[in-house]
Amino acid sequence: MKRMLYSAKAAPYLFVLPFILTFGIFWAYPLVNSVIMSTQDILPGQVSSVGFANYERIAGDRLFWLAMGNSFRYMLLTLLILVPLPLALAVLVNSRITSSRLAGIFKSALFVPALTSVVVAGIVFRLMFSETETALMNQILGVFGLEPERWLRNDGTALVALLLLATWRWAGVNMMYFLAGLQAIPEEYYEAAAIDGANAWQRFWNITVPGMKPTIVYVLVISVYGGLAMFLESFMIFGGNNSPQNIGLTIVGYLYRQGIEKNDLGYASAVGVVLLVIILAINLVQLGATGAFKKEATR
Repeated sequence: MKRMLYSAKAAPYLFVLPFILTFGIFWAYPLVNSVIMSTQDILPGQVSSVGFANYERIAGDRLFWLAMGNSFRYMLLTLLILVPLPLALAVLVNSRITSSRLAGIFKSALFVPALTSVVVAGIVFRLMFSETETALMNQILGVFGLEPERWLRNDGTALVALLLLATWRWAGVNMMYFLAGLQAIPEEYYEAAAIDGANAWQRFWNITVPGMKPTIVYVLVISVYGGLAMFLESFMIFGGNNSPQNIGLTIVGYLYRQGIEKNDLGYASAVGVVLLVIILAINLVQLGATGAFKKEATR
């Protein structure tokens, strides 16, 4: 045993063993088990194979496609907000316009929401967007002479509440990713471009964006996953998984409804497998389009 522990050949395997065990127990095994369960009808004390019946059921399930549409809409809108906005904030913080102390306070203030519990944040936003005249958002409308709004009972206004929560919570996190990418770009590139007469926009487009490409791709990947996997924010804002006319029902919320609330674990597993395939397909297409799989040219 001592010889194996001190062996140069065995050492790499010992170091990666914790990751392999964690990956196998908490990811590979549940994934394989979910795929198997998706072909079964699972009842208390009784399991029977149904083949692809659960997937055929998904194809004709109107509520599944409604939940998928809600999730896709939320995901696309968060991409439009949580990529350009944090990138602009990162460029501002990284510039010489602000002092280092002010930039540090700004970064801390934007990152603090990520440390807040989603449950607490969801309850606070639900109170902010409640129907009463004393709710914060209705008080703001009252300042402009507008009538109180039933925010969480209308599709458009409910989506605004979800997007504001997502922006408040994740803008600071994405900004930190972009800030790390910006600081990895050599300052000499900007100095050389300035000497050649490039303006601020030209330096941003021709130096910052190409240099930030790996970070932008990473943020896009995690944002696609985060948008389609969103559940707890909607659950807390609407006070449960039964929003009016299912306007807040996400695909993960639908999976929760089928698997936990209705105890239909086989069908819920099929929904989860379909969601996994969709997320993988989107990210693979995105990574291929951005050239993430291409090898760097050798000199």
